[in-house]
Amino acid sequence: MTLAPELLPLLRELGDLKRIRSAGRDGTVATRLFEAGWSAWLAGGSLDSIAARALAQGLAAARLGDLDYVKLGELGLAGGDRIAVLQRAIDAIAGPLDADLVLTLKDALAEPLDAAGALPHPIAALRDQPRAGVTGPGRPRIMLQPEENHAEHSFVVALYAGLLAPFYAADPAHAFWHGMIHHLHSSAMPDAGYAGEVLLQDRLDQVIERARALALAQLDEGRADICREHLAEIAADSTAAARAFHAGDVIDRVIEIEQHLKRSAVTMTVVLDQYGLVHDGPVKPFHDIVLREIGLP
Repeated sequence: MTLAPELLPLLRELGDLKRIRSAGRDGTVATRLFEAGWSAWLAGGSLDSIAARALAQGLAAARLGDLDYVKLGELGLAGGDRIAVLQRAIDAIAGPLDADLVLTLKDALAEPLDAAGALPHPIAALRDQPRAGVTGPGRPRIMLQPEENHAEHSFVVALYAGLLAPFYAADPAHAFWHGMIHHLHSSAMPDAGYAGEVLLQDRLDQVIERARALALAQLDEGRADICREHLAEIAADSTAAARAFHAGDVIDRVIEIEQHLKRSAVTMTVVLDQYGLVHDGPVKPFHDIVLREIGLP
């Protein structure tokens, strides 16, 4: 299989998990799923199981937002009804994905990731570390706000990598964890972007390695070694999982900037005619009269 443009609308929609929030929950869906995945692993969970659960929850959240398994239960739905709603959300969006992977992820909805507990500083700090935006050598930074943070970027790259893994004949869980781990150095290293990398010249690798070592030192040796293995693998694109990761990384990098720029393409015709901003219902005729009388749109 090869990647195809039919995947792009899905990936764009998943990228918006960086912007979906709800009352009573701290941070975006992407930030919280990143932290929940790490929390589950640090608590002894299986890498494969955590990846499947996080991928499943991410897919469902694209359409349901924070109407997740826990919230639906709080609102009175029984377990089977909750699963049915979440599976319908996945079915609504997952058409371009590998069918076998989608079935696996729908099964994983029965065991949602818990909310993150206490996290080591280098993992917790990624939610507070902004991404650089657009930078280039010899040019001022282009500030596009609100900027994403490194927890959000890491999770969405992990999500993309896991979902795209079958297109590269890669293991989805392995590709997913490439994304979850790849920016550990950013907890200690503020993001100066491409421009900063060029200015660091031959000291760039030294600075990244030091920042990475500071992060890994706060993990137990077994997990630190697993992280090192992932980081070594994605230094190139010679394995299937690494290619899935790098595909996810570059797609997220461009989609993130695209979403800032596409706002100018949204028109009243789009939101009224295509999205049904004033949607069907018992008072829609009256709404139409009001808008016509007042001169909107």
